Amino acid sequence: MLKNKNVLKFRGTYITYNPEFKIKAVDQYLNKRMSPKEIFKQAGFNLNTIGEVKPKYLLHDWRIVFKDKGINGFKIEMRGRGGGRRKKIKENLTDEEKIKRLKLEVLYLKKEDIFLAKLRAKRAE
Repeated sequence: MLKNKNVLKFRGTYITYNPEFKIKAVDQYLNKRMSPKEIFKQAGFNLNTIGEVKPKYLLHDWRIVFKDKGINGFKIEMRGRGGGRRKKIKENLTDEEKIKRLKLEVLYLKKEDIFLAKLRAKRAE
């Protein structure tokens, strides 16, 4: 697996792909309309080794990274960094939106407080 120039690291079942390969793969998928399997076969990967459906899922994830962060998104290894797909909180909220968000937060904290009080009472028994 490490002989393939498109593999940066290989450990057990985890493969870290070269950022240039990711960029090229997304480009081939979007602009040349190649299928994920074609892209990986052309890059020298054995689909029996990495799995028949793996290319499809990898291209899906890489397209999201490309859409959200552009080419620079491939320069940093993102595994184990909290996902990155969480909804971003809008910074330019209207006063009405801020009030609504704060009311929901207060409600959540009150319910959490009640839950923790019940839990403490249960432990004290």
